[in-house]
Amino acid sequence: MKPNVRRQSRSLAVQGIYSWQVSHNPIADIEQQLLLENNVKQLDVAYFQDILRGVVLHHSKLDEALKPYLERPFEDVDLVEKAVLRVSAYELKYRLDVPYKVIINEAIELAKAFAADDSHKFVNGILDKAVRVLRTN
Repeated sequence: MKPNVRRQSRSLAVQGIYSWQVSHNPIADIEQQLLLENNVKQLDVAYFQDILRGVVLHHSKLDEALKPYLERPFEDVDLVEKAVLRVSAYELKYRLDVPYKVIINEAIELAKAFAADDSHKFVNGILDKAVRVLRTN
């Protein structure tokens, strides 16, 4: 699998999780819309679906794993940062086929692309600490 294909899949998953957080629409509807609007030839569709569905299914556990490393309530975290953190936490916990350093680097890049100017530093700091709990293997 080409790294760029996975990067595109992650990027779309972050957009989907953001949309879910804002709209509270069923994730199946969001998934379908994103797949219709984007070139699926540039995606690892199964990877995208796994992340998207997995984050929604496990968001409470993922949030609990991240909370000890935040200096503010989880509810106060910017929605874009929250989406990046949730996607990355899911990958750290459930996608053991992906090296943790790759996941953290991708999270930094996603934060740079979608979030506020220094969000990548915030995301990096949280994931650097949370990786010990999330990646137990």
